[in-house]
Amino acid sequence: MTATRPAPVTTPPAGVIGALSGLDRFLPVWIIAAMAAGLLLGRLMPGLNTVLDAVKIGEISLPIALGLLLMMYPVLAKVRYDRLGTVTGDRRLLISSLLLNWILGPALMFALAWIFLPDLPEYRTGLIIVGLARCIAMVLIWNDLARGHREAAAVLVALNSLFQVITFGALGWFYLRVLPGWLGLSQSTLAVSAWDIAFYVLVFLGIPLAAGYASRKLGERINGRAWYERRFLPRIGPIALYGLLFTIVILFALQGGTITAQPGDVARIALPLLAYFALMWGGGFLTGKAIGLPYDKTTTLAFTAAGNNFELAIAVAVGVFGVTSGQALAGVVGPLIEVPVLVALVYVSLAARRLFIAKDPARA
Repeated sequence: MTATRPAPVTTPPAGVIGALSGLDRFLPVWIIAAMAAGLLLGRLMPGLNTVLDAVKIGEISLPIALGLLLMMYPVLAKVRYDRLGTVTGDRRLLISSLLLNWILGPALMFALAWIFLPDLPEYRTGLIIVGLARCIAMVLIWNDLARGHREAAAVLVALNSLFQVITFGALGWFYLRVLPGWLGLSQSTLAVSAWDIAFYVLVFLGIPLAAGYASRKLGERINGRAWYERRFLPRIGPIALYGLLFTIVILFALQGGTITAQPGDVARIALPLLAYFALMWGGGFLTGKAIGLPYDKTTTLAFTAAGNNFELAIAVAVGVFGVTSGQALAGVVGPLIEVPVLVALVYVSLAARRLFIAKDPARA
């Protein structure tokens, strides 16, 4: 038995969105409410951010880690691991993803940081770090909501994780020191251990990936695939969005005071981020369409290109430059802009499904 996929759609975009569950359909409302709840908690309980920030291992906030793990586990439990071979053999998808994530993404963020923030070196450095940290967490949520290819998302996330461990430090050295030197710009440094990056990847990807894989293997072995797909997955599915909303509440409770105290700085940091997310998603979507990928893989390519590993970016910025640094603030603003923008792009992606269906209904 194969996993249940959405039926071919010939109705307008509103029909696609109307087919979503109530929780998914009103996701922007829940996210706005979560943001407001976080800000309110931070204002009503002034010491809450200190308490939450103190609960950590190294530079990893345990409340944020808990939210991310809850967010990723149900999505990774849905993956059909016996189908991964069909993704790893798709060279168009893999090569396009590597080029978008590790060539275009860092270069685009470097350019936008210097264009928008030439006079603010701390924020500029923080944005460049965000651009180097490729997404391995929230992208699974956006991909699932937009009806992307789950197995492709799992493979690309794992691929990004591997490259993150290998190349993060070298790319930081290149974009903060070497390239600015070539261009006659001011330089910075980034001292971060590959072992630290590997630890972050292990926590934020290794744990939920192992749990998701074990759930499918054990669940299918004990009760069969039909039970697993029809009974177990629907029960755990909402946990992913609850984890997302919990993470947003914690982020705003931790940083809401800083954000409301420096609205001008936040606005300046937000501008290049808005341009970055839109350009990366659009570039990924157009690339997938141009090379002939079906809708689900095109969507996965676009979201894995646009998303960033904000937990890694924040941890690195805090660990290297300090919790009160401008670099850390830029890292924090990253997900606060990314979440609403990529939620909006989920709806854009769903609306764009008809472009693929009109060409080839069988691939919808």
